[in-house]
Amino acid sequence: MPRAFILVLDSVGVGGAPDAGQYGDAGADTVGHIAEACAHGEGDRPGLRRGPLALSHLARLGLGEACRLASGRVPPNLQAGPLRGRYGCAAEASHGKDTPSGHWEIAGCPVRFDWGYFPNTTPCFPPDLVEALCREAGLRGILGDRHASGTEIIAALGEEHMRTGKPICYTSADSVFQIAAHEKAFGLSRLYEVCLIARGLVDRLNIGRVIARPFLGAAAADFTRTANRRDYGAPPPAPTILDLATAAGRDVITVGKIADIFAHRATGRVLKAAGNDALFDCTIEGASGLADGGFLFANFIDFDTLYGHRRDVAGYAAALESFDRRLPELDAVLRADDLVIITADHGCDPTFRGTDHTREQAPVLAYGAAPPGSIGARSSYADIAASVASHLGLPWNGPGQVF
Repeated sequence: MPRAFILVLDSVGVGGAPDAGQYGDAGADTVGHIAEACAHGEGDRPGLRRGPLALSHLARLGLGEACRLASGRVPPNLQAGPLRGRYGCAAEASHGKDTPSGHWEIAGCPVRFDWGYFPNTTPCFPPDLVEALCREAGLRGILGDRHASGTEIIAALGEEHMRTGKPICYTSADSVFQIAAHEKAFGLSRLYEVCLIARGLVDRLNIGRVIARPFLGAAAADFTRTANRRDYGAPPPAPTILDLATAAGRDVITVGKIADIFAHRATGRVLKAAGNDALFDCTIEGASGLADGGFLFANFIDFDTLYGHRRDVAGYAAALESFDRRLPELDAVLRADDLVIITADHGCDPTFRGTDHTREQAPVLAYGAAPPGSIGARSSYADIAASVASHLGLPWNGPGQVF
């Protein structure tokens, strides 16, 4: 029986979302702008990388052509000779530009409702929410209560947090309530407990995720977020390809934060690790042991959290190149009838203003059992779920068109 793999390169958008202007993101183009910056030497960093963006394997899978479909041009150095897979781009039909919406739609469940968001004010959280959290979690108060970059707010308030025991609560342009706390001074299990309480309290506000953001260090100069992040998400409102595969008794493996994004519903065996390289190791491990008819769903988080949000062009380019270099390792454990789809959940253009996600189209690069050629510009990420279901021989009644 054939197997299927979806690899989500978190935030690796290819620009050109038809409705980008409605989100303030007209002109955003993550891959295109990184490639242009590298071509002009703006992606050079001593000891890390230099020169034009080098993505030979992704280019042969059609990444440059996917960019052409989305933005009208092939970015510098992404031209390729004979292609070895099917390529296209997909516009997001869901509302918003956040992680759950993108992943749920990839899995066949577009978000047709509007998430709740916190206003960009200080304070930003409703007073009754803060009061209830402090009461139910036994807190003496919170710090932050505003929109912020996670690393910046920890540097600014981490020492006060350690003195007072008050957790740092903040948000962003996403539908999210984030809680940062010191793993030792506050306690990791205590942080998780507070986040669980917060999850129950924000349901009425239709907030997509509560995220535990633990960190270590003795002072602002050396505070570092750890790999013990945990997301507490709402479950998808309709069945996904994960539910379908699980109900059919198929082997399901999820890598990275996929299980958290889907509230651990039908997420099978969960493989977690810190960083893209370790997540690629997990993907290889999963692919090597995935049973006939099985489905593996992986997320590679560093592109977004370490480089997109921090507007780090050189770091983002290096991460793309590192992923590209490792693709032959995955190819080595694939079978002739396997289908691999490489895509993204949104953009996070490191050359764009602000630090938030950007509304962009996603690349759709399918190879293995897929013959070379264009699948064109798709109107929904849900086409990925429909195509995976078709490949696995599973009955798909959800949205999306098979490519």
